[in-house]
Amino acid sequence: MCLILMALDCHAEYRLVIAANRDEDYARPTEGADFWPDYPDILAGRDLLQLGTWLGITRAGRFAALTNYRDPLNFRQGARSRGELVGNYLQANERPEEYLKKVQATAINYNGFNVLLGDIHSIYYYGNTEKRITKLEPGYYGLSNHLLDTPWTKVAVGKKALQDALSDNKKVHIPEIFKLLSDRRKAEDRELPNTGVGLLKERLLSSIFIDSEDYGTRSSTVVTVNRDNHVVFTERKYFENDHAKWEERQFEFDITM
Repeated sequence: MCLILMALDCHAEYRLVIAANRDEDYARPTEGADFWPDYPDILAGRDLLQLGTWLGITRAGRFAALTNYRDPLNFRQGARSRGELVGNYLQANERPEEYLKKVQATAINYNGFNVLLGDIHSIYYYGNTEKRITKLEPGYYGLSNHLLDTPWTKVAVGKKALQDALSDNKKVHIPEIFKLLSDRRKAEDRELPNTGVGLLKERLLSSIFIDSEDYGTRSSTVVTVNRDNHVVFTERKYFENDHAKWEERQFEFDITM
């Protein structure tokens, strides 16, 4: 993922609301969201190159999502796939903090990453740049390709839009959340970070929805978990040759404790 917006326990009707965009090379083979044949309790998309995933939830309510930490100078070819961090957690039975302690011990084996994971009781954040496990308090959060809540324009705009959408409504209107995830407005040059990729690429990557010739937003996902532990998971998977069109799939289930 390249943008994850989260409302954690701050709405009367919902425990958790996630709005996220996955940005990736168009050529990378990907399977859209579904329950995995080999792990039928896991609902997630799948990277067919490494068989990991970027965001998923299980029937037992385990949730995880990942972003890469943008640091081209320290990128290592041959590092372990960061997508396995999400997939392995969804397959496991360990408590979130116990799992993250294991991740912390092996974090050097991966290029830079951030992960949000937990269950219906708690959500944790860990990034192998800060190297600190943090249990999150109720509130609104945004995560792109730096640290949690780094105030990049896309993060700040996205958080505010999600908060406005939830504050104005008793129920989540999923089309409204997808609308905020489709925002193609780029940041002003004076607002751009310097992550080592050059000005032109910083401009390209500054919008919530990224659209270019060979790289961009491949899918958008909205996940809601209400107070009765009912999950609605909706994914829009965009066509590579026309990013204004998409295939939408929605799944609903009740978390089994």
